[in-house]
Amino acid sequence: MNSFAREKTVREGSPEKRKAILAAARDLFVREGVDRVSMDAVATRAAVSKRTVYDYFGDKRRLFLAILSDVSESLLATGRRAIEEHLPEDAPITTVPQLEAAFTALAIDLGATVVGSADFSAGFALVAQERLRTPTTEDDIETAPMQAALADRIAHFADAGLLDTDNPRLAADHFGALTLLLAYERQPVPANADPDQIRQIMIDGAHAFIRAYAKR
Repeated sequence: MNSFAREKTVREGSPEKRKAILAAARDLFVREGVDRVSMDAVATRAAVSKRTVYDYFGDKRRLFLAILSDVSESLLATGRRAIEEHLPEDAPITTVPQLEAAFTALAIDLGATVVGSADFSAGFALVAQERLRTPTTEDDIETAPMQAALADRIAHFADAGLLDTDNPRLAADHFGALTLLLAYERQPVPANADPDQIRQIMIDGAHAFIRAYAKR
């Protein structure tokens, strides 16, 4: 493809077609590898013309980055929704047991909506696959905004005297490692994942987090 085709301006287009192209490309990229998938194959899978794929995304590189951006935005929306639901600023939480119950509910929610999601799993698998082929940290799903939102809630409860930390962001990373990351490690394939096992991992992770960070 010439430089003009690579650099041409893309258009937003139909949200439905855009979503179909992203889903088709994500699934094909994960199953066959980015290099092995043609834009023709993406167009066929998405039931659109090849020109539509190029008009919406420009080239395969930008299509790949659009997939990561789409997963990142969805992950942030999911995380913020869960945090606001289970750890709102005005939550009547005044004791450590109440706080553990809230963090446990948050963990269970994230286990069901993130770990149990084939879309999120495919996105993370795509990043891992590309890193094996071309080691880099530049192309990734952005998890920092969700971690920052959780760190803000942790700071709130530290100020309230329920948690003991002077580094809320590190505490948020620890919560993620004890819950989401551990669940992904033990249940890497959503199609074969055991919801009960994921739930138990999230409960145990939230309990370990509170044991480590609760004010004594």
